[in-house]
Amino acid sequence: MTTLADREWRLIRDEPRAGATQMALEEIAARTALEDDLRTVRVYSWEPSTLSLGYRQDADTVDWDFCEREGIDVTRRQTGGGGIYHDRYADISYTIVAPADEVPGDLMDCYELFCEPVLEAFDRIGIDAAFASAEQASIYQPSCYLRDINPAHDIVASAAAGADAKKISGNAQYRQRDVVIQHGSISYDLEPRAHVGVFDTDLVESTFIDRVTSIRDETGIDRDAAVNAVAGALGDWADATDSTWRDAELAAARKLAARKFGSDAWVRDREVLEPNER
Repeated sequence: MTTLADREWRLIRDEPRAGATQMALEEIAARTALEDDLRTVRVYSWEPSTLSLGYRQDADTVDWDFCEREGIDVTRRQTGGGGIYHDRYADISYTIVAPADEVPGDLMDCYELFCEPVLEAFDRIGIDAAFASAEQASIYQPSCYLRDINPAHDIVASAAAGADAKKISGNAQYRQRDVVIQHGSISYDLEPRAHVGVFDTDLVESTFIDRVTSIRDETGIDRDAAVNAVAGALGDWADATDSTWRDAELAAARKLAARKFGSDAWVRDREVLEPNER
């Protein structure tokens, strides 16, 4: 249990939503944390499957024809790093939102705190996961799962494999209105064709398989059980109450998604439209 558990937290087991809406909801949750003193942990998925670009990632690294042909949406995160293909089935994502003055000011200490429930979830599932014990060189920098593995925030399995362990989760943080937001992608299954196909590169699928592992590969449990383990660990960590988004939050997120995370201006050029722009 963390020292944050004496604050008011909610756990949202979110329904599948479009990527632009999922990213917008994080900013709305930041507003709720500050204005209503209510913090959020949630588990969610992406519908349709979505490529989320890192904040500074060049849009030219995307194979736009592949994404259109395969029905894959593209959005851009507030966090840095490489692009992540979030498969509707194979990806499990989570978010933690809390006021910045309630968490460690040191980035690495905050990562360690916020990854506690993620590592606990792997433990409950029966996976020997941990922060990477050694750096691994980048294979393809524009891809989150194929860029260099960083012991500070990349989680690998099995941990006992040391430098040969494979990445199973990537995590990132940013600040929005004095709130710390951490989100992460957990690999439930492997979809190597799409993971390499969304990028404008000649990478072969085996490159992805050699670097990444998944919950299904490690344990074979079904997806619902894996999602429940992640949600349960997040909820217990924060002593959170099961909840849902408020109608006003969903309405605000839809507007923000249209103006920012779902717009070509943001996705391709990191430009945020004014409220009266289309």
